[in-house]
Amino acid sequence: MSTNGSTPNASGATPEQIEADIARQREQLAATVNELQAKLDVKTRAKAKAAELRSRATTADGKPTPPVLGGAAAAVMVVVGLLLLRRRRSH
Repeated sequence: MSTNGSTPNASGATPEQIEADIARQREQLAATVNELQAKLDVKTRAKAKAAELRSRATTADGKPTPPVLGGAAAAVMVVVGLLLLRRRRSH
């Protein structure tokens, strides 16, 4: 009794079908590992997020956008106001 490589086994699949299934599962596993690796690469994700935020906060020539300037001006005004209020209360 000899097998020529194409006779079904007990599960009904030929060796070629089993090999093809193994190759497909390896590809899926490799893709899953790559996705997990990308999710766990904090340094790269942080750099990408910083670049995204930088591009949203600046114009094409690198200057801050008007909303960013407005927010910065408001923050400065709040800090100055708090300092003046604190100074006034301490005297």
